[in-house]
Amino acid sequence: MLNVHNLSVSFGGEYLFEEISFRLNAGNRVGLVGKNGAGKSTLLKLLNKDMPLDTGVIAVEKDIKIGFLRQDIDFVEGRSVLEEAYQAFEEIKALELKLDEINHQLAERTDYESDSYSQLIVDLSDITHHYEILGGYNYQGETEKILQGLGFRREDFDKKTETFSGGWRMRIELAKLLLQTNDVLLLDEPTNHLDIESIIWFEQFLNNYTGAVVIVSHDKMFLDNVTNRTIEISLGRIYDYNKPYTEYLVLRNEIKQQQVNAQKNQEKEIQQAERLIEKFRAKSTKASMAQSLIKKLDKIERIEVDEDDNSVMSLRFPISVTPGKVVVEIEELSKAYGNNLVLNDINLLIERDSKTAFVGQNGQGKSTLAKIIVGDLEHEGHLKLGHNVQIGYFAQNQAEYLDGNKTILDTMIDAANEKNRSKVRDILGSFLFRGDEVDKYVKVLSGGERNRLALAKMLLQPFNVLVMDEPTNHLDIKSKNVLKQACLNFEGTLILVSHDRDFLQGLTNKVYEFKDQKIREYLGDVDYYLEQRKVEDFRAIEKKQAVATSKEKPKASNSFQDQKKLKSLKNQLSSVESKIGTLENEIKNIDHELLVDYDATIAKPNFFDGYQAKKKELETLMQKWETLTMEIEELG
Repeated sequence: MLNVHNLSVSFGGEYLFEEISFRLNAGNRVGLVGKNGAGKSTLLKLLNKDMPLDTGVIAVEKDIKIGFLRQDIDFVEGRSVLEEAYQAFEEIKALELKLDEINHQLAERTDYESDSYSQLIVDLSDITHHYEILGGYNYQGETEKILQGLGFRREDFDKKTETFSGGWRMRIELAKLLLQTNDVLLLDEPTNHLDIESIIWFEQFLNNYTGAVVIVSHDKMFLDNVTNRTIEISLGRIYDYNKPYTEYLVLRNEIKQQQVNAQKNQEKEIQQAERLIEKFRAKSTKASMAQSLIKKLDKIERIEVDEDDNSVMSLRFPISVTPGKVVVEIEELSKAYGNNLVLNDINLLIERDSKTAFVGQNGQGKSTLAKIIVGDLEHEGHLKLGHNVQIGYFAQNQAEYLDGNKTILDTMIDAANEKNRSKVRDILGSFLFRGDEVDKYVKVLSGGERNRLALAKMLLQPFNVLVMDEPTNHLDIKSKNVLKQACLNFEGTLILVSHDRDFLQGLTNKVYEFKDQKIREYLGDVDYYLEQRKVEDFRAIEKKQAVATSKEKPKASNSFQDQKKLKSLKNQLSSVESKIGTLENEIKNIDHELLVDYDATIAKPNFFDGYQAKKKELETLMQKWETLTMEIEELG
């Protein structure tokens, strides 16, 4: 389908890759991997002929159609979702215009016996036949089917594309690619703005796709689930094996070990030959044997071991003072953008040192709540930050806040203070910005390099609560692993908004799913959440089948009200339990003080009044806890 031969590309005199060759065949699902700045996106642009070649050849079979999903999507404003999706059918839309023009002429003209009128009839027949072959009578229904499969509702079809978030616009672009029946798909980080459910759907689609696919992605699990071949760009070379990413890593390590062993054996043979040459040179009778050995050595092709680019950033988030036990307390919080209600009556308690993930479809309020917690958005309801809470925030578009006209070094110096300004170069070095690289302007950096710089800036200020919104976007796999380890080692409270399953695995102990303006708690990591969601969906299907069989109308409103009440009761119970724990600790500390120094303790002003008030409050809370527990058991 597509053949690449001796392709080379250089920037500023340095090769991104040199004389690389590979072939794409139908059914190939290639994971194109490598560190940030290795040239992955550049290679996709070359395959799509968006850039001129330096040297080499890219040969494409005749009539092969290539679809390219770029990182940055640029839609024409004013089009609805349906209108934008219909752009996939350029030829059909052009034929529709011709058919309209011919029908308009036939309606107006009266020269029925003329040759030109007869030709219009022939043209109408030919174009109609061609229109039918291209699927002109089916494309609208197919478009609606694909959009609904990607999560759009019918009421969304007529909304303008600019009213949707980046993730939803990515889905529209995906829909266009799927509707175009391309032979080759070039996908540049397609999962960056997709939620977990959309990624799972997309995996299923790609596994059934018969054409060739080349995917640039840093989502290891997505690559393992979808690809059957891996091409890695490293130090200007490519490594190409018919294995998904994780299997490729194992195979490449085995091959490298074989190279090391073969190189050692060859070195022994060479050293033995060199000793014989030295020995024979001293004897005139064996000089010819020495010359023969020298010629043999010259002909030996020396075994080389593949070089690895093992450079990774070093990251450890600074921790500040210890905050209070409750870090964030939210009660009856709501947020609307105009008439669009995103969050409604949210109750949430985040405790010190907890590790929490926010998941759910795009546009359900995950980033909105993160921004509210850090104080970037106004809201209705109550939000209280705990004692000594100091927040570090990494926004989803953090890299966009960087000034493109500043150098890397100036960006850091301007963000530093007197205490850490002298450490700026060391910090940059740990993020792989070394030597003259610190003088590069931000505007020439790749997406991953900008994210690394944004992370480096975070190390200039200590914090005890870390809120990160899609931090792995654009980071290469090695950098993501470093970031994950830094989050695991972080001794403060962590709140993560992410769709990256591999990154979230084992990282959090609590998941909140955002859906229909509400949140739902899952006490486990992302694997537990996905397991529960699949079970829940299966049960929902069974319920629908049972209802269809019995022809009974479901009592949806009662069920919804029960679920709403149950969720409210659980949130109240969680808050009560937290308060009980705090009071029990306070009473325990007072009891200890009484044991250690009774006289000094009771001498404190209003000691007994305060002590009895705490005990009475604890008793009231325990009664409330019992009442809430009974109500939850009755409902659940």
